[in-house]
Amino acid sequence: MGYDQFLTLLCAEMQYQDPLEPTSNTEYVAQLATFSQLEAMLGMQDTQKNEMANNLVGKYVILKVSDETTGKTSYVDGKVDYVMYQEYGSQMLSVNNNLYSIDTLDTVADSDYYEAIGYAKTISNMLAQLPDIENITTKYSGAIEQIRKLYDGMTDYQKSFVSESDLAKLKKYEQKIKDLGGDTSDDTKTDDPKTDTDTKTDDTKTDTDTKTDDTKTDDSKTENGSGQKSDETTGA
Repeated sequence: MGYDQFLTLLCAEMQYQDPLEPTSNTEYVAQLATFSQLEAMLGMQDTQKNEMANNLVGKYVILKVSDETTGKTSYVDGKVDYVMYQEYGSQMLSVNNNLYSIDTLDTVADSDYYEAIGYAKTISNMLAQLPDIENITTKYSGAIEQIRKLYDGMTDYQKSFVSESDLAKLKKYEQKIKDLGGDTSDDTKTDDPKTDTDTKTDDTKTDTDTKTDDTKTDDSKTENGSGQKSDETTGA
Protein backbone atom coordinates (compact mmCIF):
# COMPACT_ATOMS: atom_id res chain seq x y z
CA MET A 1 0.00 0.00 0.00
CA GLY A 2 1.33 3.39 -0.98
CA TYR A 3 1.21 6.73 0.81
CA ASP A 4 -1.81 7.96 -1.17
CA GLN A 5 -3.77 4.80 -0.45
CA PHE A 6 -3.05 5.14 3.26
CA LEU A 7 -4.32 8.72 3.31
CA THR A 8 -7.46 7.67 1.43
CA LEU A 9 -8.11 4.91 3.94
CA LEU A 10 -7.44 7.27 6.85
CA CYS A 11 -9.91 9.83 5.48
CA ALA A 12 -12.56 7.15 5.02
CA GLU A 13 -12.00 5.99 8.59
CA MET A 14 -12.46 9.54 9.88
CA GLN A 15 -15.55 10.08 7.73
CA TYR A 16 -17.36 6.95 8.85
CA GLN A 17 -16.30 6.86 12.50
CA ASP A 18 -18.85 6.50 15.27
CA PRO A 19 -19.94 10.02 16.21
CA LEU A 20 -20.70 8.88 19.76
CA GLU A 21 -17.21 7.42 20.20
CA PRO A 22 -14.98 9.33 17.84
CA THR A 23 -11.39 8.31 17.35
CA SER A 24 -8.97 10.58 19.10
CA ASN A 25 -6.55 12.68 17.10
CA THR A 26 -3.67 11.01 18.93
CA GLU A 27 -4.52 7.67 17.35
CA TYR A 28 -4.59 9.20 13.88
CA VAL A 29 -1.22 10.84 14.40
CA ALA A 30 0.22 7.57 15.72
CA GLN A 31 -1.05 5.68 12.67
CA LEU A 32 0.39 8.31 10.35
CA ALA A 33 3.76 8.21 12.11
CA THR A 34 3.85 4.40 11.95
CA PHE A 35 3.09 4.43 8.25
CA SER A 36 5.74 7.09 7.64
CA GLN A 37 8.35 4.93 9.36
CA LEU A 38 7.29 1.90 7.35
CA GLU A 39 7.44 3.87 4.12
CA ALA A 40 10.93 5.14 5.00
CA MET A 41 12.10 1.58 5.63
CA LEU A 42 10.65 0.39 2.33
CA GLY A 43 12.30 3.30 0.54
CA MET A 44 15.65 2.39 2.10
CA GLN A 45 15.21 -1.22 1.01
CA ASP A 46 14.49 -0.12 -2.55
CA THR A 47 17.60 2.06 -2.52
CA GLN A 48 19.75 -0.82 -1.29
CA LYS A 49 18.19 -3.11 -3.85
CA ASN A 50 18.97 -0.65 -6.64
CA GLU A 51 22.57 -0.35 -5.48
CA MET A 52 22.90 -4.13 -5.39
CA ALA A 53 21.47 -4.39 -8.91
CA ASN A 54 23.89 -1.75 -10.18
CA ASN A 55 26.82 -3.62 -8.66
CA LEU A 56 25.82 -6.77 -10.56
CA VAL A 57 26.59 -5.21 -13.95
CA GLY A 58 29.56 -7.02 -15.49
CA LYS A 59 29.44 -9.91 -13.04
CA TYR A 60 28.69 -13.56 -13.64
CA VAL A 61 25.37 -14.67 -12.14
CA ILE A 62 23.23 -17.79 -11.96
CA LEU A 63 19.46 -17.26 -12.03
CA LYS A 64 16.80 -19.68 -10.84
CA VAL A 65 13.95 -19.33 -13.32
CA SER A 66 10.54 -20.99 -13.18
CA ASP A 67 8.42 -21.63 -16.26
CA GLU A 68 5.03 -19.94 -15.82
CA THR A 69 3.32 -22.60 -17.92
CA THR A 70 4.82 -25.84 -16.65
CA GLY A 71 6.21 -24.61 -13.34
CA LYS A 72 9.50 -26.35 -14.13
CA THR A 73 12.57 -24.74 -12.61
CA SER A 74 15.74 -24.21 -14.64
CA TYR A 75 19.00 -22.34 -14.18
CA VAL A 76 20.32 -19.59 -16.44
CA ASP A 77 23.92 -18.41 -16.19
CA GLY A 78 25.75 -15.55 -17.82
CA LYS A 79 27.09 -12.05 -17.37
CA VAL A 80 24.84 -9.12 -16.46
CA ASP A 81 24.94 -6.60 -19.30
CA TYR A 82 22.74 -3.92 -17.77
CA VAL A 83 19.91 -3.28 -15.28
CA MET A 84 16.46 -2.00 -16.29
CA TYR A 85 14.21 -0.30 -13.75
CA GLN A 86 10.52 -0.82 -14.29
CA GLU A 87 7.37 0.57 -12.72
CA TYR A 88 6.86 0.18 -8.97
CA GLY A 89 10.61 -0.07 -8.40
CA SER A 90 11.20 -3.53 -9.84
CA GLN A 91 14.64 -4.29 -11.27
CA MET A 92 15.29 -6.48 -14.33
CA LEU A 93 18.69 -7.99 -15.12
CA SER A 94 19.77 -8.39 -18.73
CA VAL A 95 21.50 -11.78 -19.09
CA ASN A 96 22.15 -13.41 -22.48
CA ASN A 97 19.96 -10.76 -24.18
CA ASN A 98 16.97 -11.65 -21.97
CA LEU A 99 15.44 -9.79 -19.02
CA TYR A 100 15.02 -11.53 -15.66
CA SER A 101 13.70 -10.23 -12.37
CA ILE A 102 16.33 -9.62 -9.72
CA ASP A 103 14.24 -11.85 -7.46
CA THR A 104 15.39 -14.85 -9.54
CA LEU A 105 19.03 -14.22 -8.58
CA ASP A 106 20.55 -17.37 -7.11
CA THR A 107 24.35 -17.03 -7.24
CA VAL A 108 26.89 -14.28 -7.92
CA ALA A 109 30.39 -15.33 -9.00
CA ASP A 110 33.70 -13.55 -9.52
CA SER A 111 35.63 -13.19 -12.77
CA ASP A 112 37.89 -16.20 -12.10
CA TYR A 113 34.88 -18.47 -11.74
CA TYR A 114 33.30 -17.01 -14.87
CA GLU A 115 36.52 -17.54 -16.86
CA ALA A 116 36.88 -21.13 -15.64
CA ILE A 117 33.29 -21.92 -16.60
CA GLY A 118 33.91 -20.38 -20.02
CA TYR A 119 36.97 -22.57 -20.65
CA ALA A 120 35.10 -25.70 -19.58
CA LYS A 121 32.19 -24.88 -21.90
CA THR A 122 34.58 -24.21 -24.79
CA ILE A 123 36.23 -27.62 -24.40
CA SER A 124 32.86 -29.32 -24.12
CA ASN A 125 31.60 -27.60 -27.30
CA MET A 126 34.77 -28.43 -29.24
CA LEU A 127 34.47 -32.09 -28.28
CA ALA A 128 30.80 -32.09 -29.24
CA GLN A 129 31.71 -30.96 -32.76
CA LEU A 130 33.87 -34.04 -33.33
CA PRO A 131 32.30 -37.21 -34.78
CA ASP A 132 31.90 -40.44 -32.87
CA ILE A 133 35.06 -42.27 -31.93
CA GLU A 134 34.40 -44.88 -34.63
CA ASN A 135 34.44 -42.21 -37.35
CA ILE A 136 37.59 -40.42 -36.21
CA THR A 137 40.41 -40.20 -38.77
CA THR A 138 43.78 -38.46 -38.70
CA LYS A 139 42.30 -35.40 -40.38
CA TYR A 140 40.84 -34.54 -36.96
CA SER A 141 44.25 -34.72 -35.29
CA GLY A 142 44.67 -30.93 -35.52
CA ALA A 143 41.39 -30.24 -33.75
CA ILE A 144 42.15 -32.79 -31.05
CA GLU A 145 45.62 -31.34 -30.56
CA GLN A 146 44.09 -27.87 -30.22
CA ILE A 147 41.78 -29.10 -27.45
CA ARG A 148 44.72 -30.68 -25.66
CA LYS A 149 46.75 -27.45 -25.86
CA LEU A 150 43.80 -25.47 -24.50
CA TYR A 151 43.42 -27.87 -21.57
CA ASP A 152 47.14 -27.98 -20.78
CA GLY A 153 47.25 -24.17 -20.77
CA MET A 154 44.57 -23.93 -18.07
CA THR A 155 45.27 -23.55 -14.37
CA ASP A 156 44.48 -26.31 -11.89
CA TYR A 157 41.47 -24.30 -10.72
CA GLN A 158 40.16 -23.99 -14.27
CA LYS A 159 40.80 -27.68 -15.00
CA SER A 160 38.61 -28.62 -12.03
CA PHE A 161 35.57 -27.34 -13.96
CA VAL A 162 36.15 -29.69 -16.91
CA SER A 163 33.90 -32.71 -16.48
CA GLU A 164 35.45 -36.15 -16.13
CA SER A 165 33.41 -37.37 -19.09
CA ASP A 166 34.86 -34.66 -21.37
CA LEU A 167 38.39 -35.42 -20.21
CA ALA A 168 37.88 -39.16 -20.77
CA LYS A 169 36.49 -38.46 -24.25
CA LEU A 170 39.55 -36.37 -25.12
CA LYS A 171 41.87 -39.18 -24.06
CA LYS A 172 39.93 -41.68 -26.18
CA TYR A 173 40.23 -39.45 -29.22
CA GLU A 174 43.96 -39.06 -28.65
CA GLN A 175 44.41 -42.83 -28.32
CA LYS A 176 42.41 -43.40 -31.51
CA ILE A 177 44.62 -40.98 -33.45
CA LYS A 178 47.69 -42.72 -32.02
CA ASP A 179 46.35 -46.14 -33.04
CA LEU A 180 45.61 -44.96 -36.57
CA GLY A 181 49.18 -43.87 -37.06
CA GLY A 182 48.32 -41.85 -40.18
CA ASP A 183 46.62 -44.68 -42.11
CA THR A 184 43.80 -42.66 -43.66
CA SER A 185 42.52 -41.91 -47.12
CA ASP A 186 44.29 -38.57 -47.03
CA ASP A 187 47.70 -40.28 -46.83
CA THR A 188 47.61 -41.00 -50.56
CA LYS A 189 47.77 -37.31 -51.27
CA THR A 190 50.55 -36.94 -48.77
CA ASP A 191 52.57 -39.75 -50.29
CA ASP A 192 52.43 -38.38 -53.86
CA PRO A 193 54.79 -35.46 -53.25
CA LYS A 194 57.22 -37.83 -51.56
CA THR A 195 57.10 -40.15 -54.58
CA ASP A 196 57.72 -37.23 -56.90
CA THR A 197 60.62 -36.12 -54.75
CA ASP A 198 62.10 -39.58 -54.70
CA THR A 199 61.70 -39.83 -58.49
CA LYS A 200 63.38 -36.48 -58.96
CA THR A 201 66.16 -37.56 -56.62
CA ASP A 202 66.66 -40.78 -58.54
CA ASP A 203 66.65 -38.87 -61.82
CA THR A 204 69.24 -36.49 -60.45
CA LYS A 205 71.38 -39.39 -59.35
CA THR A 206 71.00 -41.02 -62.79
CA ASP A 207 71.97 -37.79 -64.54
CA THR A 208 74.95 -37.42 -62.25
CA ASP A 209 76.04 -40.99 -62.84
CA THR A 210 75.61 -40.53 -66.61
CA LYS A 211 77.69 -37.35 -66.56
CA THR A 212 80.31 -39.11 -64.47
CA ASP A 213 80.43 -42.02 -66.93
CA ASP A 214 80.67 -39.58 -69.84
CA THR A 215 83.53 -37.83 -68.11
CA LYS A 216 85.30 -41.12 -67.58
CA THR A 217 84.76 -42.03 -71.25
CA ASP A 218 86.19 -38.70 -72.38
CA ASP A 219 89.19 -39.20 -70.14
CA SER A 220 89.71 -42.64 -71.62
CA LYS A 221 89.55 -41.20 -75.13
CA THR A 222 92.06 -38.54 -74.17
CA GLU A 223 94.42 -41.10 -72.74
CA ASN A 224 94.07 -43.32 -75.82
CA GLY A 225 94.70 -40.36 -78.11
CA SER A 226 97.78 -39.39 -76.18
CA GLY A 227 99.05 -42.98 -76.32
CA GLN A 228 98.59 -43.14 -80.06
CA LYS A 229 100.45 -39.86 -80.56
CA SER A 230 103.31 -41.14 -78.42
CA ASP A 231 103.55 -44.32 -80.47
CA GLU A 232 103.56 -42.37 -83.70
CA THR A 233 106.33 -40.17 -82.40
CA THR A 234 108.38 -43.18 -81.34
CA GLY A 235 107.89 -44.84 -84.73
CA ALA A 236 109.03 -41.73 -86.46
